Amino acid sequence: MTKKVLLVGESWISSATHYKGFDQFGSVTFHLGAEPLVRALEGSEFELTYMTAHDAVEKFPFEMEGLDAYDTIILSDIGANSLLLPPAVWLHSKTVPNRLKLIKAWVEKGGSLLMVGGYFSFQGIDGKARWRRTPVEDVLPVTCLPYDDRVEIPEGTAPVITKADHPTVAGMAGEWPLLLGVNEVEVRERADVEVVARLPEDQGGHPLLVTGTFGKGRSAVWTSDIGPHWLSPAFCEWEGYGRLWKNILGWLNAKA
Repeated sequence: MTKKVLLVGESWISSATHYKGFDQFGSVTFHLGAEPLVRALEGSEFELTYMTAHDAVEKFPFEMEGLDAYDTIILSDIGANSLLLPPAVWLHSKTVPNRLKLIKAWVEKGGSLLMVGGYFSFQGIDGKARWRRTPVEDVLPVTCLPYDDRVEIPEGTAPVITKADHPTVAGMAGEWPLLLGVNEVEVRERADVEVVARLPEDQGGHPLLVTGTFGKGRSAVWTSDIGPHWLSPAFCEWEGYGRLWKNILGWLNAKA
């Protein structure tokens, strides 16, 4: 049976100024960060809808009916403000439903949520992602730090699998390709929470893949990236890349 997945975030716009002697000009570039995942899920049982960060500000559902169209929501590299401050609030001081509370209620009644790491995931760069102490954090099997939580690993490191029998890493024995960074989080001390993978002890032993439940739903976090820069090109091209995401989505949707 096809499962519908909504990926929210993983886009950005860069503005550059080019100087050539006396002259200068500007350029603007639009980037998509989840193409490796899009390719990996093509033709699979998971039907992916890719909602870019700028679209999510107004197009992410404001009502439960909109969320009910999906089996899983992935929040990746998008800050809480993008869902808290649509133009109706930011520009016109109108009231709208709190979409972070809506996500929490949706998971509690049986939805599944995955947060993926990045500069605007968890607490993020300079603490600006701001997921700490939100209703979305309540759903996750981890808690966010109150400050910039990036762990940059320019030399690269391979993950350590701590629960090789967990469905999220089924069929993925052997050495994994390198990661270049994660968001640091703290694991909740609950019986349902399982740390499936983490960084090596010499890199802090930080959690990488953690699963849990919330109400009738499930949640998981992958604290590194969907693609570059925290995933090396070798990781994105690895045959296990697609299997990893399909495994995680399969576990999230394997609710009784």
